[in-house]
Amino acid sequence: MSDFRPPSPEDIRAAANRILGHVQRTPVLTTSRLWQGKPIEIKLENLQSTGSFKLRGAFNSLLSVDVPAAGVVAASGGNHGAAVGFAARALGHPARIFVPEYAGPTKIELVRSTGADLVVVPGTYADALAAAQTHEANTGAMQIHAYDAPMTLAGQGALMLEWEEQGLEADTVLIAVGGGGLIGGAMAWTQGRRKIVAVEPELAPTLHAALSQGHQTVVSVGGIAANALGASRIGRLCYDLAVSQGVTSVLVSDADIAAAQRLLWQELRQFVEPAGATALAALISGAYVLEPGETVAVLVCGANPDPGPFAER
Repeated sequence: MSDFRPPSPEDIRAAANRILGHVQRTPVLTTSRLWQGKPIEIKLENLQSTGSFKLRGAFNSLLSVDVPAAGVVAASGGNHGAAVGFAARALGHPARIFVPEYAGPTKIELVRSTGADLVVVPGTYADALAAAQTHEANTGAMQIHAYDAPMTLAGQGALMLEWEEQGLEADTVLIAVGGGGLIGGAMAWTQGRRKIVAVEPELAPTLHAALSQGHQTVVSVGGIAANALGASRIGRLCYDLAVSQGVTSVLVSDADIAAAQRLLWQELRQFVEPAGATALAALISGAYVLEPGETVAVLVCGANPDPGPFAER
């Protein structure tokens, strides 16, 4: 996978075998407590180590190459940085993580807890990425991109492989989108065998804007999910897969996302960040409407809300 292309199903299966033993096999359930009394399948990837799916791509990236002595570097809104820091420590590599201020205290402390060299950057994710690229150029450290890299997508695609091994039956899977690593991996694995629906905040419509305009484009991002879904430009790998598979994006409001967060807590006692509730928001708000007889699954992808559950009130 040295060339810049989406991973194949064979690449994803190899990634799943590579990261086996380094990541959690997260639970799934079918529940009728979240939407109109109808059963929906849920995968609780928020219970992954470090609280998000990002760990899969991080371990796959680090286990696929010879890491230089200078170690690894990453830019992150928080979850990717924590994953890279965690994986680097587990494998004995130094890591420097650049995080924008808007990541918030919960995610900043999470990254710091991995033992990585943390640098908080004024501005946005784009500013953190620029700083990470400068560090890469100056030191020879290996850049682990948060979403637009074949090995990252292959690791994230292992999540969908795992879900199918656990008995996923739904026709349609709702997945939140930021830069496109998670949904890109899912599309690369399923190859159109299931309908994949992209769910994005109205205030961070990265894939939605690209599909509407017919090309990747830079958008302004904000809102309550920006520290996880705040990429200003969709990844090329994700965009190409979405176009080739005819994937569509639906948009949800911050109020819809917050309502889905509360529902996950009230009904399942899952305390998730806004990004983790975004896919569910599409269902409960009516942004995505099922066809008669269509069955649906929702991926809950992130568990690091700000403030955290034990923050001082």
